[in-house]
Amino acid sequence: MHPHLVFWISALVRMTIALASAAVGWYFWGVTAGLILALVGMVVLVCVQLHYLLMLSDWLDHPSSARLPDGWGAWTEIFSRLYKLRRGDEKNQAELAEWLARFRQAMSLLPDGVVIMDDVMFLEWCNPVAEKHLGLSMAHDKGMRVTNLVRTPEFIDYIILGRYEIPLTLSFRERKLIVHIIPFENRRQILVTHDVTESERIDMMRRDFIANASHELRTPLTVINGFLEIATMQPDLDVAIRSSHTKLMTEQGERMQRLVEDMLTLSRLESMEYSVRHERINMRVLLDQLRQEAEVLSAGRHQISLEFDGPDIQGSTDEVRSALINLITNAIRYTPENGAIKLIWKDLPQGPKFIVQDTGIGISAEHISRLTERFYRVDKSRSRETKGTGLGLAIVKHVLLRHHANLVIESTPGVGSKFCVQFPVPAEVQV
Repeated sequence: MHPHLVFWISALVRMTIALASAAVGWYFWGVTAGLILALVGMVVLVCVQLHYLLMLSDWLDHPSSARLPDGWGAWTEIFSRLYKLRRGDEKNQAELAEWLARFRQAMSLLPDGVVIMDDVMFLEWCNPVAEKHLGLSMAHDKGMRVTNLVRTPEFIDYIILGRYEIPLTLSFRERKLIVHIIPFENRRQILVTHDVTESERIDMMRRDFIANASHELRTPLTVINGFLEIATMQPDLDVAIRSSHTKLMTEQGERMQRLVEDMLTLSRLESMEYSVRHERINMRVLLDQLRQEAEVLSAGRHQISLEFDGPDIQGSTDEVRSALINLITNAIRYTPENGAIKLIWKDLPQGPKFIVQDTGIGISAEHISRLTERFYRVDKSRSRETKGTGLGLAIVKHVLLRHHANLVIESTPGVGSKFCVQFPVPAEVQV
């Protein structure tokens, strides 16, 4: 039955009951009694309606399906419909709150910063990455104008010009950010920030690497090409001179070969596809072999000793060998004749440690932090004399990173250097 019809039938029934009561009173007690009963009945009906209107008004001030009053007569249908509407509204609000929570959680997990603003740049919401990028605080800055919070001329000019189709490159808080504003709806805008600091640094390292590698390869190629040109132009060149030229070309060719091998090694170590091989490394056997190789390289010019008192470790034998022999080779190259080189393997509470200690020329403090950079040399002329490629310590650095170890360098010019490799506790090594 239609709700409106139910309402009118219910109202007519109540009016009929009131009039019937008045008619009965009129019949038994006279006109006055009948009129009084009719008036009382109408007053009761009005009071009931006013009571329910008051209850409805109170509920509208604080709507909740749990506290909706029960009705009588037509009010039963009214409150029933209100209950259904309120329940539907509460369900929609719960779903909306759930979706909003999911949206904020998803935005919080994004690697980019997200800021939601109104049409006049007042902050409504931002994720933690945006707080980090732009120095915002959701707890303290909500409702404030973003242009008052990010005070850089480039950003303010970007806002004033309104050319949002072109992203802004912004240097802010020691970061390089790509900022993009996306208008949506009629009164809201999204500001997205992408941190390119690390990618810029990697690009710069790549450019420097290519430039340095090209420079390192150019010298031996120039020497080889020069001697080949002399040999071509002077076929009757003296045998002794030709032999000297051949020897120099061979040395330069070997230098290029070492450089290319080191570059390939470094490239392999940096590759995510090249995982560390899981194996147990017999450190006693490995260090004995390295000591013998060091003695051959030294050719009796240094006193080389080995102290062994540590456990085996896990990882790649080839990679660890490469890192340790690079440290030992450097010590031999930069230690004068009759100098001492100590190789130490010992166990500590924080894990086993390998130490190469020499009495070489030493390194000034300002150079130590940059020693593991590719092609970085303290003394370029001396590095060429010692036949170094400039990539040895960079290889050491990447091997140790892959084995969760770290390198500490201590050095005093004219006294000597100490290169310490701290490995993790063997049980905690992850490969």
